[in-house]
Amino acid sequence: MWMKRIFPHVIGIELDPQTRCIHYRSRLDIISIKMKCCGLYYACKDCHAALADHPAQVWPCSEWAQKNVLCGACGAELTTQEYLDSDNQCSACNAAFNPGCHNHYHFYFEAK
Repeated sequence: MWMKRIFPHVIGIELDPQTRCIHYRSRLDIISIKMKCCGLYYACKDCHAALADHPAQVWPCSEWAQKNVLCGACGAELTTQEYLDSDNQCSACNAAFNPGCHNHYHFYFEAK
C-alpha cells in the first residue's frame, strides 16, 4: 500500500513542490533547513532573512544529532550529522543534493 508522506511546513519565497525557492532553483536545490533561532524550516538563509523578524542562528555541534534538514524530494528529515555525511545524497530516497551548498554551511552550522 502506497502512503503519501506529509512534509513539514517550509517557509520561503516562490516555493516549488520540492522546496526550491526564488534564490536557489537548480535541480539539486532540494533541501530546507530548520533554523536554530525559530525551529521553523526555511528554504534558504535568504528566505529567512527576508521573511523572519529576527537574525538567524547556527546549529551548535552539540545539537547535530537533531533532525533539522529536510529532503524536498521525499520529505525525510535528516540530522545535521547525517546531512553533512551524506555525500550530497538523501539517505532515504537517494535524491542528489547540491554539492555547492557546502559553501553555505557556516550560515547554518557551527564550524568544528
